[in-house]
Amino acid sequence: MSRIGRKPIDLPTQVKVAVSGRTVKVEGPKGKLSLDLPAAVEAAVEGKSLAVRAASEAREARALHGLIRSLIQNMVVGVTQGFRKQLEIEGVGFKAAVQGKNLNLSLGFSHPILFPIPEGIKISVEENTRITVDGCDKQQVGEVAASIRRFYPPEPYKGKGVRYAGEKIRRKEGKTVQ
Repeated sequence: MSRIGRKPIDLPTQVKVAVSGRTVKVEGPKGKLSLDLPAAVEAAVEGKSLAVRAASEAREARALHGLIRSLIQNMVVGVTQGFRKQLEIEGVGFKAAVQGKNLNLSLGFSHPILFPIPEGIKISVEENTRITVDGCDKQQVGEVAASIRRFYPPEPYKGKGVRYAGEKIRRKEGKTVQ
């Protein structure tokens, strides 16, 4: 039995959780999320907490037990506090701006990159070089931040590109003249 899976999930007062059949729905001040449970795992609301149990002692059930508990915990945190990823753009002439439902990135290419902002995600830009991605779904926030970073990952010689805030880039030494 999973040590993480055994812990009950505490539910804050502003969060409403509904378990109907194989679906867990979580609703809070920041939004609504739902998760379809696999057949090997069961969930039940017990007072002010939610318990996740493995349906059997099969290998698959034990493997999914802690995972599903962590996913539901992330849903509860997401609808109460939300999740945030911050990106920094470094390079001469590199900048970003939000235009309606698109993020406009100028990353040194011959054309601007228009990234459509997905539903449920809020993107803000400060000082033309700092991008903040906010949302209640942890997986979606991380995927959007990784998609933006993928347009121009930081290169090791000058350090230009899009990086996570606080990310360290290993720099390489350039060619030397003999």
